[in-house]
Amino acid sequence: MATVIESTGTLERRLKMAVSAADLVQQVAGRLRQLSKTVKMSGFRPGKVPMKMVERSYGAQIQAEVIGDLVSKAFSAAIAEHSLRVAGEPKIEPVQGDSDTELSFTASFEVYPDIAPGDAATLEVERFVCPVGDEEVNKTIDILRKQRATWHDAPGSAADGQRATIDFVGKVDGVAFQGGTAEDFPFVLGEGRMLADFEAGVRGMTVSQSRTFPVNFPADYGSKDLAGKTADFEVTLKKLEAPQLPELDGSLATQLGIADGDVDKMRAEIRANLEREVGERLKGRIKAGAMAALPALANFELPKALIDTESAALAERMKADLQARGMDVRNIPVPPEAFREQAEKRVRLGLLVAEIVKRESLQAKPDQIRRQIEEFAKSYENPGEVIRHYFSNRDQLAQVEAVVVEQNVVDWLLSRAKVQDRSLGFDELMAQQQG
Repeated sequence: MATVIESTGTLERRLKMAVSAADLVQQVAGRLRQLSKTVKMSGFRPGKVPMKMVERSYGAQIQAEVIGDLVSKAFSAAIAEHSLRVAGEPKIEPVQGDSDTELSFTASFEVYPDIAPGDAATLEVERFVCPVGDEEVNKTIDILRKQRATWHDAPGSAADGQRATIDFVGKVDGVAFQGGTAEDFPFVLGEGRMLADFEAGVRGMTVSQSRTFPVNFPADYGSKDLAGKTADFEVTLKKLEAPQLPELDGSLATQLGIADGDVDKMRAEIRANLEREVGERLKGRIKAGAMAALPALANFELPKALIDTESAALAERMKADLQARGMDVRNIPVPPEAFREQAEKRVRLGLLVAEIVKRESLQAKPDQIRRQIEEFAKSYENPGEVIRHYFSNRDQLAQVEAVVVEQNVVDWLLSRAKVQDRSLGFDELMAQQQG
């Protein structure tokens, strides 16, 4: 029977097909004969079980398996015959009929949309730049020195930059609340680790002094019991310390991995690392802007099956993230529907990018993949070992290939769109989450 395709919507299709009843009987009989050679039943030696008993025990199961195989083969042949790209899994249902020669089925499914990207010259994209100079190198060295600071008792009153060790008790309406009490609690004033009101209350205290002051919790505070409320904190300052930074000399250079303690080499290595980090962050920022601009190139309907799959994947990712943070997710509802809008954006962008890659031949080339892996490896102590690891792992290679393809698409867009160069401050770039 020839297959028949019906369009039931923009992307929805229904396929009518049939499998031969004679083929079904023949294949079921063949599998039963094969099974009878090894099947074991009580009272019979292996291979000596009567065929009727084999048929009675396994016939229905094998028939279902054969029908599944025949239908799958017929569906694949029909899809190839009609040159269709199926999105998601088909829904296959039997059709009741009187024919003794064939079994009829329908398969309902979606196909991928036809995508015709518009002119990329109509898009506007920002390209960010952030130079790395002596000032940025000096800032980084200062951070590295602060990370290696030693602390010594400080005279006078508490001020920003000093480390205060305190005991405290917090109360709301005169009642101590959970998490509001601590002993020998250290924090550095001015780092913003504590609420602004709390730091203001501690600022100016001297060792052994106790002070009670109000702290206003913001309306969006993480604890619902405290959000928007005012607590009174009784604080005792037990220790006050000031940092002593290591000298900018050969000893610091040695601590930072420069074997001969050469400070100039240390500065050069810090600059190279900074340039690499800044470059990666700039690429991430530019890529995010380019990918946000791309969907304006084409408007097309999305297969619901792909959205459902992506929504489910995002929900599972959220569950895994919560579980990794130590939360019991068994009683936490994470419905896929909550991720539908995000899933639609991801599916739309993925389909559009795939179409652009195909039309513009932007697939990753072997030399691009190798250069990307070498770039990744530069930040490790043994780059050669990292490179070998990537090339021996197919999953890792696939991830690198995806990164290269995305960058090819970004470069393609930047070569055609209206590009506006924008300077980005070093502190602003380094403070953001890398995209």
